Amino acid sequence: MSQAFDAQAQRAELEARVRMAIDHASRRGADACEIGAGVQQGVEVAIRHDRVETLEMARDQGIGVTVYIGQRKGSASTSDASESALYDAIDRACEIARYTGEDPAAGLADAKLMARDLPDLELYHPWALSTDEAIELARRCEQAGCAVNGIDSSDGATLSSSEGVTVYGNSHGFIGSQLGTQHSLSCIMIARDSQGMQRDHDYTAERDPSRLRDPEAVGRKAAERAMARLDAGRPETGRMPVLFVPELASGLIGSFLNAIAGGAIYRNASFLCDALGERLFPEWLSIGERPREPRAMASAAFDSDGVYTRDNDYIRDGRLESYMLSVYSARRLGMATTGNAGGARNVRLQAELTPWQTLLNMMGNGVIVTELMGQGVNAVTGDYSRGAAGFRVIDGQMAGPIEEFTIAGNLRDMFAGLRAIGNDIDTRGSVHTGSWLIDDMMVAG
Repeated sequence: MSQAFDAQAQRAELEARVRMAIDHASRRGADACEIGAGVQQGVEVAIRHDRVETLEMARDQGIGVTVYIGQRKGSASTSDASESALYDAIDRACEIARYTGEDPAAGLADAKLMARDLPDLELYHPWALSTDEAIELARRCEQAGCAVNGIDSSDGATLSSSEGVTVYGNSHGFIGSQLGTQHSLSCIMIARDSQGMQRDHDYTAERDPSRLRDPEAVGRKAAERAMARLDAGRPETGRMPVLFVPELASGLIGSFLNAIAGGAIYRNASFLCDALGERLFPEWLSIGERPREPRAMASAAFDSDGVYTRDNDYIRDGRLESYMLSVYSARRLGMATTGNAGGARNVRLQAELTPWQTLLNMMGNGVIVTELMGQGVNAVTGDYSRGAAGFRVIDGQMAGPIEEFTIAGNLRDMFAGLRAIGNDIDTRGSVHTGSWLIDDMMVAG
């Protein structure tokens, strides 16, 4: 569909540029230097009403330079990989560093922490797909959704495929690189009734295109989800259990990870400051990351500091075992890096999982949340308030769709009130989890 992407040649060229940049930074008086570089190429096809709405082919590249003069730091970046542009970026970074204040936490990670073991994590699976084949896959997805009885229209189906190379190097002599691919197919369907229109979506995403779900399955699922939202009412106001479906439960985990990120902790901008060792979740739950899991969406052998990645357990038996730290945030806190510059990678839960109907029986009367709106999460206090849509549950049975209501609570209380996790694990993203049943939240209809 686009110009051929020679991944190995791109990797060799970027690694050569990184070495050249580090050498130039040293000549310009930098005591240390680190470089991050990447190039990515991809295609996206969008079909709407059986016609090609967009066909985009893109190629992006960038190089970021950070230099240290003493403990003063300067950074610059460029999208031009030419030698002259790269040298200019280094010169600008050095000039910036000479004017910045000293920061005792600034500097490269210790050389002994560099990732020396760089296994093949099976992240590169290019897709030899022609333009016509991509269009046909997206068209099949939309057509399958539109064929579901009751579907009024479509907001389109989109197929995306990309491949790329990332390289990190620093003046310790460390150079690490990684090839990767990302492929996805999504669909949005629209249903209509006397009250108006409802829309919903479905998608599939993998590193290996052979593991994508069938286009027809994605289209039908999007249609079924849209149809299920018709004739929506509003729930009663009161305190009740709330069941977050997996896509939204992963957002709760994301809020937890943001709260234990080193940057939030050393800035005193988290409701979990000074919470190490506290029991935050039920004792039957552990949460950790597995950054070297083969083919996983967020796998990496080294972090953005060049530090080797390793399995980390953030929650063990319900207790907070560790913050999520980069080299810089660890120094600010007087702690050791956890290899998390760039965030958590492949978050996995250890818990006994509960079938869907059992979750509903445990709930009794409450609401299932399938969509959230707004950004009502206060990272400092943990207060949580979001607009929502979903389904009412009465006596352990789904009793119709609901919309235009809010749910509210505090993340500490919500984590402590986690009653069960479903066996409906969503594996499409970097966080794998099932539905979360939270015992008691405020629901306002």
